Amino acid sequence: MTSLSRPARWCAAAAMALSLTTVGGAALAQARAHATDDLPAPAAETTTAAALGKRLAVGDIVFIRVGAYPFRKVADATGTWTNHVGIVLDVSGAEPVVGESRFPFSGSTPLTRFLARSAGGRVVVMRLPAPLTDAQRLAVADAAARRAHVFYDTGFDLHSHRQFCSRYVHEILQEATGIEVGRVEDFRTLLAQAPDADVGFWRAWYFGAIPWGRETITPASVLRTPGLTTVFDGTAV
Repeated sequence: MTSLSRPARWCAAAAMALSLTTVGGAALAQARAHATDDLPAPAAETTTAAALGKRLAVGDIVFIRVGAYPFRKVADATGTWTNHVGIVLDVSGAEPVVGESRFPFSGSTPLTRFLARSAGGRVVVMRLPAPLTDAQRLAVADAAARRAHVFYDTGFDLHSHRQFCSRYVHEILQEATGIEVGRVEDFRTLLAQAPDADVGFWRAWYFGAIPWGRETITPASVLRTPGLTTVFDGTAV
C-alpha cells in the first residue's frame, strides 16, 4: 500500500483548507446557485428544517451534499448524490444537534446549520431498524464526545489517527449499538465501481500516487446499508 509522507499529508490538509477557503467561504451561496445542475434529480418531499427536526431521534443518520468542489468529487467517485454524513446526538433542546467530522475538527452542529450547507437543501435521514434504548442513546453521545476535536483526515484512511465523516458515523454506531453501517473497501475497489470517476483528480489529490490498497468507508456505503429505514428523503428549506 502506498502511503503519503508526513509533509505530503500536511500539504493535502493545506490543499483542503485552501479549497474550502476559496470555495467554502461562500459555500452555501455556491451550493444554492448550482443546485439545478449539481443534484441528480429534484427531491419529491419538501419540509422545513424545524419540521424535520421534530421527526428526528438520537442515532438517526443525516446525509447532505456539500457543494464545494472536492466534496462533489467524493460523490462522483461513489456513484451517488451524497458526500457528507452526520449523526443525531441530541433532540432535547430547541433543535436537534448533529455530530459530524468536518474540516478542520470534528464536533457538533445545530441541525439548521448542518442542513444549510447542503446544495439545494437536499437531505436524507435514515434510521436503524430498531429504536435505540436509553443506554444506547447515552452511548451515542459518549462515543461522539470521545471523537470531538479530532483533525479531519484529508486522506480518508480508515486506520489513521484522524477522522472523516463516514468513518465517524460508522464508529459511533458500532461502539454504541454494535451495529455496523457502511462497507469497508479499498480505493481500488471503490474507483473500479465508478468508471466515470475523475481518477485524474484523485491522482492529483494524492500527489501522483493514489493509495490503491487504503481502506475507507464512504457516505454512499453508509446510505446503502441494508436494513436502514427512511425517515425523510427530500428537501429542507
